[in-house]
Amino acid sequence: MRFYSTPLLLALFLGNSLPAQADNRLPDIGTAGVSAMSVEREARFGEAFSRFARANQPVVNDPVLNEYITSLGHRLLSQADSVRFPFRFLLIRDDSINASAFLGGVVQLHTGLFLYADNESELASVMAHEITHVTQRHIARYLESQSRSTPLTIAGLVGSVALAVVNPQAGMAALQTTLGLKMQSAINYTRDNEFEADRLGLRLLHNAGFDPNAMAGFFQKLAEKYQFASTPPQMLLTHPLPASRIAEARSRAADYKADKVPPSLDFQFAKARIMVRLQQSGTRELHKYFAREVNGHGSWLPDAARYGQALGLLDINKPEEARPLLEQLARRHGNNLFVLDALTDLDNAESRHQAAITRLTQAQQRLPEHKVVVINLADTLLQAGRHQDAATLLDDYARRHPEEPLVWDLLAQALRPLGDESAFRRARAELAALEGRYDIAVQQMELAATLSQDTMQRARLGARLEQLRQQQQEWDALRN
Repeated sequence: MRFYSTPLLLALFLGNSLPAQADNRLPDIGTAGVSAMSVEREARFGEAFSRFARANQPVVNDPVLNEYITSLGHRLLSQADSVRFPFRFLLIRDDSINASAFLGGVVQLHTGLFLYADNESELASVMAHEITHVTQRHIARYLESQSRSTPLTIAGLVGSVALAVVNPQAGMAALQTTLGLKMQSAINYTRDNEFEADRLGLRLLHNAGFDPNAMAGFFQKLAEKYQFASTPPQMLLTHPLPASRIAEARSRAADYKADKVPPSLDFQFAKARIMVRLQQSGTRELHKYFAREVNGHGSWLPDAARYGQALGLLDINKPEEARPLLEQLARRHGNNLFVLDALTDLDNAESRHQAAITRLTQAQQRLPEHKVVVINLADTLLQAGRHQDAATLLDDYARRHPEEPLVWDLLAQALRPLGDESAFRRARAELAALEGRYDIAVQQMELAATLSQDTMQRARLGARLEQLRQQQQEWDALRN
């Protein structure tokens, strides 16, 4: 199923670097940062920012890619200490090499990371670093250290730190001027955090079954590529790479047993998908590139190259040439979600909607609550003109998973032609709320309640309306 990016908010943490100490033990942070921001309040900031993020940056709404990065993140989190709140992993459509972390478990990755990483361990090393920023409460600890010397509210400090990540030069100037901070003290604090994230992230990487040498390898590639660049990538502005940091990562990796990690087919599927569908400098000749890689003599696994070739052919509207490639993949990887999704695109491109519905219904029996399956099935039902079936499926799923913007968006599309104006307005309200647009959410929910002909439903919508108004007040309080 094809989904492209919608706008999202960038609000993450400023990094730098300083030689690390040799101690591999976890720091005893206890309740560090609590005097400035409780764990509960940090979680609220994280949820609020993830909602408002959807309105201001190009977040990728591709259920297959989102499932992949979430699964990869949870694999790392399963080995982490001090996980205090649910994590959210956001994929941003941006060819630049960057990743960042924010309060409350928000981690974002640019699609450019996939374009530059050679293997899954390199990608995981970046994620492990950012996860550690969150689990060690680096932002809360930074705020705590600064709140002792400034009268500004924590919300003001959060905004200034966020600006420092969006634009390091302007952000640091704001911290220095607005907060009256000494530049060097702020830089020194984030340098310490950066090395702590490297040190503990490396252990996380190893314990989750990835190659511990990948972190230093990725650092070295970045340093060599941009050694003489006049404009380095954003990641090097927020995560500088002096030789001491690379040497430290390499030295620590030597302390771990490095088992050979086989190439990840799903990583290469994800990379191929991003190259074809999301690369901003995209080319219509990628199907030819992947066709040359199918022989397996390059860096691509043959089946990953076939997948990239098939997506490229679909992209230039040649489904008849893509079909034998995808059918070959289906025989070997029939349960793989990347393949299932591409087969759905193929069938819908050829108006073979019933074939896609049959395949997805069978997959739903195996994975009844899986978002990728449900969204693909709902989208296919819509393309087949079966709006009521799509609405029933999505409404049922949304009741159990109300935090999925794409589900509410598709539900609104399904409801529009059915004439149920109240239900349509409610779906638009829930989508707006998940995007942090509470003024629109309240307006749409008011209309939904007014238009409802069912007394009990009108009461439920009224109760939900009060919840939205309360959420709006809470967000205003966080900001002000």
